[in-house]
Amino acid sequence: MIERLSALWQTLVALPLFGLTLTLAVYWLCDRLYRRMRYLPLLNPVLLSIVIVIGFLLATDVSYPAYFNGAQFIHFLLGPATVALAIPLYSQFRKVRALFLPLMLSLFIGSAVSIISAVLLARCMGASVPTLLSISTKAATTPIAMGIAEHIGGIPSLAVGMVIIAGISGAMGYRFLCKRIGVHDPVAQGFAVGLAAHGVGTARALQVDPQSGAFAALAMSLNGLLTALLAPLLLPWLLR
Repeated sequence: MIERLSALWQTLVALPLFGLTLTLAVYWLCDRLYRRMRYLPLLNPVLLSIVIVIGFLLATDVSYPAYFNGAQFIHFLLGPATVALAIPLYSQFRKVRALFLPLMLSLFIGSAVSIISAVLLARCMGASVPTLLSISTKAATTPIAMGIAEHIGGIPSLAVGMVIIAGISGAMGYRFLCKRIGVHDPVAQGFAVGLAAHGVGTARALQVDPQSGAFAALAMSLNGLLTALLAPLLLPWLLR
């Protein structure tokens, strides 16, 4: 009986829909809990889903390649979902044009500070050069961060980890931080969280306010491009 159940389980794991179904089911449950608890930051559905899926894979001894065989469909949708963020941004086009110069200045300063502060802090803690190169991409969205890390000699998988940590922590804490320092403008809040916490922060901003989400999408997109340009220029100076 046990052997039959084991064989059945191995068959289910090998199905392409296994990883997809697991991911969607876990995220749906976590999102329901998040909404029921009135958007408690510590119950962020992305964070909870990651913890639960990792725990499940470890407990059931399912390899990551077997899981990703199905979950890759969600990974594929990351690109189209990012492009779709142009829709709420288009509705705010007039305001973007009116605030163009302040936004660009904030973008440049924020992107540079993100790279410099991350690298210097990690360097003070004794991180290796590949780690420093990887962590410099933490404010870029995942596909861009992976490409930058690979190009400059970093570790793409570590870069993804740093991106996820930055995204989740930013999405969890940005409203509290903005409230504490007296920033109440949805444009400023959205642009800040999009710049620092990319896709995860943008998704949270869209839940809070459509205008905030639109400017978060703008910051996320532009910061990915600017990080790709600034990181190779700043890193030789930071690693001396």
